[in-house]
Amino acid sequence: MKHLDICLTPDLLHLHKLDNSIVVVADVFRATSCMVTGLAYGVKSITPVATIEECKFLQDKGYFAAAERDARKVEGFDLDNSPFSYMNERLIGAEIAMTTTNGTLSIAKAKTSAVKVMVGSFLNLGALANHLRSEPYDVLVLCAGWKGRPNLEDTLFAGALADALKDQYMLLEDGTLMAQRLYEQSRNNLLASVSNSSHVRRLQRLGIQKDISYCLQTDLYDIVPILRGSQLVAMH
Repeated sequence: MKHLDICLTPDLLHLHKLDNSIVVVADVFRATSCMVTGLAYGVKSITPVATIEECKFLQDKGYFAAAERDARKVEGFDLDNSPFSYMNERLIGAEIAMTTTNGTLSIAKAKTSAVKVMVGSFLNLGALANHLRSEPYDVLVLCAGWKGRPNLEDTLFAGALADALKDQYMLLEDGTLMAQRLYEQSRNNLLASVSNSSHVRRLQRLGIQKDISYCLQTDLYDIVPILRGSQLVAMH
């Protein structure tokens, strides 16, 4: 039977074997929620990069560029890290370069040895789970966390995906069981469950409560972003 494991932070990724695994990267607040939203609204592709310099290089080549550090937009770039910014009609058919504090760095780490890299959020939870049921590979959910530390919202998402797939995948590691049980306790009110989390407090100081509420909605979109080469594209 296939296995599903959860890595609570990219700093623990070296403890996991990826040679037969699909890695699902989750950065719920807000990178992977932006990626899902953008592709659902007609963005052609999103190229995740680890550094601001790489993002600027692609911007100079004609890409729309999104750069975020410490939950704030980096000066000189086109887009911030709010999913609402990705609903703009001018982005339909566009190629976007993106760098964020945690999410794109996690993708960069995962792609070196994973069979496939996909992007997950609550917004596409059902579509992602449905697709993974048909895959022959193990799954590792990589939580982007915050600067090497675990965070609550990514762990809850990982637990939700584990819960959705528990009949098709073996859940063996304690971290996976912890995340699943945390989700089971929180599933009826995710917003309340994360209300005192560090990242929510960080975002609330910036006055973007609407982003928090939006990113915790389940199954808004029926797409799965997958990394093809260096670009994330929508797999319907």
